[in-house]
Amino acid sequence: MIIEHHPADEFLVRIAAGSLPGGESLLVSTHLEGCERCRDRLHLLQAVGGVLLDEIEPATMAPDAWVRTLARIDERESRFGGAALPLRAKASPSPPLALPGGMTWPSSLRDCKVSRWHWMGPGMHFARLSMPHDPAAALFLLRIAEGRHLPRHTHDGLELTQVLHGSFDDGRAVFGAGDFDAADADVHHQPVVTSGGECVCLAHVGGSLRFDGRIAATIGGWIGM
Repeated sequence: MIIEHHPADEFLVRIAAGSLPGGESLLVSTHLEGCERCRDRLHLLQAVGGVLLDEIEPATMAPDAWVRTLARIDERESRFGGAALPLRAKASPSPPLALPGGMTWPSSLRDCKVSRWHWMGPGMHFARLSMPHDPAAALFLLRIAEGRHLPRHTHDGLELTQVLHGSFDDGRAVFGAGDFDAADADVHHQPVVTSGGECVCLAHVGGSLRFDGRIAATIGGWIGM
């Protein structure tokens, strides 16, 4: 698997610092599972951060600082299910719903609640995901058949997509298995699943999608996109 599209350093810096919101962190963590390049980049950024910390003038710590630090580490691991900073790929757990042949279930999703597949159009299905400690995050799995496409749309927030299986072409580039995409209000696109089989993507929708057509907008509102 050759990964062509990666998260920007901004995402890696924020996930290392623990400041990336839950839904976005889940998408980046899923990418890191399968991307050695980004794991190496994350390690480099963590090392740079460590050097910067070493150069900071020492300050007196509060008596309970160590206890509070350990508590925050425990909270962070609980919040992200231990998936926020994956340093190496782990064995995939059993998927909670049917998947295309050859697709493995990401370890980063192991603590998420996942709905069944819901129909949203010919050859198109979606499932909702819920994170234990960020239930408000708008997380979806999309399963689209070969040759099918999502309605043309733009965004009023940031849409993150991690391709888990198959590939799609939205006019900007082809995104295949392992690829990561961040699309904002400047992106107006229509993802089309390429030949070779169906495509499954994990998506986090910040804000909502703005569909060109009225019917698509109605369906998007029903889904929660």
